[in-house]
Amino acid sequence: MNIHKQFFGATQSGTPVDLYTLTNDHGVEIKITNYGGIIASLRTPDRNGKFDDIVLGFDTLEEYLGPHPFFGVLVGRYANRIAHGKFTLKGKEYTLAKNDGENHLHGGVKGFDKVVWEATSASVDDAVSLRLTYLSKDGEEGYPGNLTAEVVYTLTNDNELRIDYAATTDQATVLNLTNHTYFNLAGQGVNLNHVMMINADRFTPIDGTLIPTGELRSVECTPLDFRQPTPIGARIEREDDQLRFGGGYDHNWVVNGAPGELRLAARVAEPSTGRVLEVHTTQPGIQFYSGNMMPKTITGRGGQVYPWRGALCLETQHFPDSPNQPNFPSTVLEPGERFHEVTVFKFGAE
Repeated sequence: MNIHKQFFGATQSGTPVDLYTLTNDHGVEIKITNYGGIIASLRTPDRNGKFDDIVLGFDTLEEYLGPHPFFGVLVGRYANRIAHGKFTLKGKEYTLAKNDGENHLHGGVKGFDKVVWEATSASVDDAVSLRLTYLSKDGEEGYPGNLTAEVVYTLTNDNELRIDYAATTDQATVLNLTNHTYFNLAGQGVNLNHVMMINADRFTPIDGTLIPTGELRSVECTPLDFRQPTPIGARIEREDDQLRFGGGYDHNWVVNGAPGELRLAARVAEPSTGRVLEVHTTQPGIQFYSGNMMPKTITGRGGQVYPWRGALCLETQHFPDSPNQPNFPSTVLEPGERFHEVTVFKFGAE
C-alpha cells in the first residue's frame, strides 16, 4: 500500500492544489485531488487482469476549474435538489441559489465541489487513506451555521474504496453529502449494456423539474424495478412519465434495510470486461443517474471523447428536497450532533 502526493496546479486565486495517488498491493490505483475532493482516476482490472480507467475525468486542474458535469466531485452542503432554492428551518426561511432552473442543485454556485480542502494522508498494513477537511462558514451559499466537514477516502487490499463522511455544526443546518463519480466499467463507450441491480422496493417519484412529489412509490411494474439484474438500456426508452421527466434514469431509490446500517444498495456488472461494482451504504437512498444530461460529446482524460450516456453515477444520499418534505428522513444537523455516513465501493471481476 502506498500514497503519493504531487502538485496539480493552482486555482484562479493562486491556491495550490495537490493530486494524491493511492495504490494497493493488487495494483488498484485511485487518484484524488483536494480541489473538490475529486476522484480523477480509478484503475481496476477486468476478468483477464487488464487494467483500465473506469471513471470519467480530466488530466489537468485547469479542466476541472472550467464547466463540467460534476466529474468525480464531493457534493455539499446539500447534494441533489432543493425545490425553488428555499427551505424553512426553526421558523426561518433560507434562500439559496437557483442554479438548476427554479431549483437549487448540488450546493449552489460554489459548492463543496469547487473549494480546496485541507488534506492529510495515512497508511496501515492493509489500507491507505486520504483525509479531507473543510470549514464551510455560516451563510456560505445561503446555508446557516459554521459547518466543519470531513471526508476520508480509504483504499483497502480487498479492492474497496470506503468513503466516510462526517460533519459538525455550531447552528442548526441541513446537510446531504455524496460523491458524484461517473463509472464506466468497460472503460469506454456508452453505459446501456451495464447490468444494474438496485436493492430497493421503492423510489421517490419526481415531477417535471426533477423534484420529488413526496411519495414513496413501489417499483413493481415500473421501468425503475431493478431488483433483478437488468441491462440499463432494456427499458430506458419506454414510454413512461418518470423516464420522460428524467430524460432516462435520474431518480432516488429507497435502499432496503435500516438506514444507518451498512448494507448493499446496488450492484453493476459489465459483460464484456467482467468488471463488477458493488455499492454498500449507511445512507437511506441512492441516486442512479444514467448520464442523460451529459453533453453529446466531451473530451476527457488522454484526449478520449466521452459520449452521451458514457457513464453512470450511483450517488448514495439522503433524499432530494428533504428539507421541504416532512415525510422524508430528516437532514437537519444540530449543534452537539455528529453527522456520519459511510459508503463502500467494492471492485471485482467475474
